[in-house]
Amino acid sequence: MSHEVSTQQQGVATKTQAQILKEKLNNDVVKQKFAEVLGKKATGFVASLLQISAQNALLSKADPNSIIQSAMVAATLDLPLNANLGFAYIIPYNVKTKGKGGQPDTFNTVAQFQMGYKGFIQLAQRSGQFKTISSAPIYEGQLVEENPLTGFVFDFKRKTSDTVIGYAAHFELLNGFAKTLYMSKGDMDKHGAKYSKTFSQAYGLWKTDYDSMANKTVLKLLLSKFAPLSIEMQTAQLTDQAIINDAETLDVTYTDNDDAATEVANEIAENGNKDLVDIEEAEVVKDEPKAEAKKEEKVPSATINNNPSAGINRSPRF
Repeated sequence: MSHEVSTQQQGVATKTQAQILKEKLNNDVVKQKFAEVLGKKATGFVASLLQISAQNALLSKADPNSIIQSAMVAATLDLPLNANLGFAYIIPYNVKTKGKGGQPDTFNTVAQFQMGYKGFIQLAQRSGQFKTISSAPIYEGQLVEENPLTGFVFDFKRKTSDTVIGYAAHFELLNGFAKTLYMSKGDMDKHGAKYSKTFSQAYGLWKTDYDSMANKTVLKLLLSKFAPLSIEMQTAQLTDQAIINDAETLDVTYTDNDDAATEVANEIAENGNKDLVDIEEAEVVKDEPKAEAKKEEKVPSATINNNPSAGINRSPRF
């Protein structure tokens, strides 16, 4: 009997993380949870999750529970995990556990949930409160005027090169409230270096898809600070770039920067359910100061329009 138990234990120990993930996803309880959230789409969603894990060598070695919990957040938000679509991602991370009693540090691979900028746009559209929302790179020559009092002037027909000098995001609500946020390329790099551990590494979305991450960053900051936040949008803000310990209770661990997570949580708590004043403002982001020392300088904004034929977009004058 003891030999059988030993053999079974050895069998379990030799299973790969990918095999364990597949077994867990075939568990009736897990299948039922995905079915409750996704309905008829659950089978296809789980199949795509297995495919994503199999195609990523690092993710295939990640803790299966962290992958499932990240996937459950994506399912709850009804966002596909197809990397080509850019709505949401599951990213493998190596997390260090410091050794105790003279023992060496150990590293475990876990999955982190990440929103894509298209995912934020999708959630905003679903809320039914947005007339328009977008983000875009700003190329050399397109920023005509930068005035702290009168706002920005962009001319999308004046592109002089393929050099990106910054990124801008804009939204307008059905009630007329509008907001624009612009970050220079230098400020974007500072933000990435401060809030993402993979920014300076040779892998990760900041290396493979910088534009998408930059568009997401400026859009996420704009929404978290100034937009009305639906329950889905709050979930997206809180779970982005986090290891999901429990998708149902939103118990998360931030592997990149705890200060960033606290700042987002504070923004949601302070501004998430407040009424917006029906005026148009913009903010220049120079860096991400600490939340307690942060003071905003609000100025009239430019309107972002991705249509090159729209010409110069000027701020309204009061």
